[in-house]
Amino acid sequence: MKVILKETIEALGIIGSEVSVADGYARNYLLPQDKAVPATPQNRKVMEQEKNKFDLQIAKEKEFAQEMAKRLEGIVCTIPAKVSEGDRLYGSVTSRDIINALTEQEVEIEKRMIMLSEPIKNVGTFKIPIRVYTEVEPEITVEIIPE
Repeated sequence: MKVILKETIEALGIIGSEVSVADGYARNYLLPQDKAVPATPQNRKVMEQEKNKFDLQIAKEKEFAQEMAKRLEGIVCTIPAKVSEGDRLYGSVTSRDIINALTEQEVEIEKRMIMLSEPIKNVGTFKIPIRVYTEVEPEITVEIIPE
């Protein structure tokens, strides 16, 4: 089913774009939550008229993302962890641990923003990208030290 997004949804697209989704996803989630409208000729006309409003909202979202990226750039968070011989961690450091360390530095981000492909299992310094907005991914430095 083709729908026109009324708000930016990271997995689908930005506000005002026309996307194809599964019928059930559109019927059970997007339409009842008022996140999208069916892509009919009448709705396309309405969305074209509201395009300026959408462009302003996209610009605001991007500006906010750029400001947040500047704040995140250069942040170093240190996470102490229990270590066995050979600098191998007992357990691992996950996105949740990084969020907790950033919260102590008064930086609020969501778990889905951290682009950690797999948990960290060794002591060392790692560069972790944070997806703030589409194509805006500053990197923070995470230092894992022995406890």
